[in-house]
Amino acid sequence: MSQLEEIERKYAFHVKSSTNKIDIKSAVEQKFDVKVEKVATMNRQGKLKDMTMKSGGRTIRTRGKRSDWKKAIITLKEGYTIDLIRGESGV
Repeated sequence: MSQLEEIERKYAFHVKSSTNKIDIKSAVEQKFDVKVEKVATMNRQGKLKDMTMKSGGRTIRTRGKRSDWKKAIITLKEGYTIDLIRGESGV
């Protein structure tokens, strides 16, 4: 259990980029049967990666990009926890 989960009742999730805070809150409350106090979201840019490939005896150097993604940090109300390993909640 991380320090965010244990002390501050915060849990981080990787969500679809098109999802808004209201949808995230209702989905977490429905799936884990908890009450959400606050939702914070961050849009993260994908990293640029250099790649080297061999093709037909030639070495090709190219640059690729990982996908952009969104991170949501959920703060639960006092007295609620989520067991992410089993997917259950505790009151």
